Amino acid sequence: MHIFDCTLRDGANVVGCGFNALLTDLIIANLIDCGITTLELGNAYGLGAYEAKPSIAPLDDAGYLEIAARYADQGELGMFLLYQNATQERILQAKKAGLSFLRVGANAGAAAKAVAAVRMVKNAGLKCFYSAMKCYAIPPETLAEEASLLESAGLDVFTMMDSAGTMLPSEVSSTVSALRRAVRIPIGFHGHNNLGLSVGNALAALDAGAEYLDTGLMGMARSAGNCATELLIGALERKGLATGCDFFKLCSFLDEKLSPAMREYGYSSAVSPKDLVLGYSGCHSSFVSMFQTVAASFDVPLYQLIAETSRFEKSTPTKELAEEVARRLASI
Repeated sequence: MHIFDCTLRDGANVVGCGFNALLTDLIIANLIDCGITTLELGNAYGLGAYEAKPSIAPLDDAGYLEIAARYADQGELGMFLLYQNATQERILQAKKAGLSFLRVGANAGAAAKAVAAVRMVKNAGLKCFYSAMKCYAIPPETLAEEASLLESAGLDVFTMMDSAGTMLPSEVSSTVSALRRAVRIPIGFHGHNNLGLSVGNALAALDAGAEYLDTGLMGMARSAGNCATELLIGALERKGLATGCDFFKLCSFLDEKLSPAMREYGYSSAVSPKDLVLGYSGCHSSFVSMFQTVAASFDVPLYQLIAETSRFEKSTPTKELAEEVARRLASI
């Protein structure tokens, strides 16, 4: 299972079409520090789009690639590439900057037009992902035929994109299953939250055999947003699955750095890190004040205190129990 973070690409829609250099660097550095090392960056429309319309982002492709190059040895960084924008020059530019992959994109039904772009990426020695945008627009069996075609062209990962956030968990599951029957390469799922089902759909995709799950910090993306990185991490950890991410460090990053930075753009997440931790821990919100008092008294992290105390008592955690846990945390 891999978390594929799209904050710096699809999430860029909430600030126009591209993050500035400071936010790009901040997000990459902290994602990697939290253990999320597969991520997509650049303007929202992908490599080559800036050349046609420079106003779409504060940086051109070279500017984003320069930042990515600083972290190329710490993670799997890549960019989006609409098939019609694929040129050898652009692909080699990405390769030279140290990117690990490019993700070729096309609407579902147009895979045959993207074969040449996939081959170009592979010939350059890069890993090639593929995004079948609006995957719900064609039958699952037809989508599976497209995946098979691209697999034969050398594709590494096929991602189905619920671009309108219209799919139900059962539809996600059946589509992933059809893809799994057709190809041997990993399947990815990219969900939007228009029906409020992005986390549930991601879990359904995983259960059906998907290996890559697309996310965005604070749910950032076009329209109703992507599956929020932190919410999915919390749900997966709650499910008992190891994600490789430091969940509490991620929540702290959102609280202390990213959420304040996004206020300038009038953006906030629907679920705060605090409320996420309550759900993750099974702690009723009526106990937050007590936990805040104990955490301050013992100078221990609030979220870890809530989670650790809730392991022992979820219904009616007492101040005495919280203090006992706090002493233990303080001694570590």
